[in-house]
Amino acid sequence: MTDSDPITCHVLNTLTGTPAAGLDCTLTLRSAPFPFSSTTAAAATNSPPTFHATTDTDGRVKVWSPSSSSSITSIRALFASSPLASADISRIQSTWSVHFDVGPWYAERGVECFWPSVEVHFVVQGREGEDGWRHYHIPVLLGPWSYSTYRGS
Repeated sequence: MTDSDPITCHVLNTLTGTPAAGLDCTLTLRSAPFPFSSTTAAAATNSPPTFHATTDTDGRVKVWSPSSSSSITSIRALFASSPLASADISRIQSTWSVHFDVGPWYAERGVECFWPSVEVHFVVQGREGEDGWRHYHIPVLLGPWSYSTYRGS
């Protein structure tokens, strides 16, 4: 097992040219080719699997914590206990989002910000550890008036 989850992010504050440390983030599974809710605690809450983190001093999230209402212990556990564990790898595709609480973060620093939040949606193909798998890294260049993102490595 590696030191980071299969989905990570990195946020840089373009206003100061420094990492965006202390930024609250939420990772959510938006859709999958099977009902995660039938195999997870989401069935009881009727909500998708959700994970939370705060960026570290380098503006990174390497490990996500499951939401407090979930019995899921990690992203890896979610994939291992779901139909992903036995699915045809070539057909696995899920949609995720990372939500960044930008407005409050800039407000704490006394900076006016146009964005109350920024949310990046992306598609994950395959399963960690299988042929063709690439780590999913979501970098964000964040400013109070603009942002950009791309598929990182």
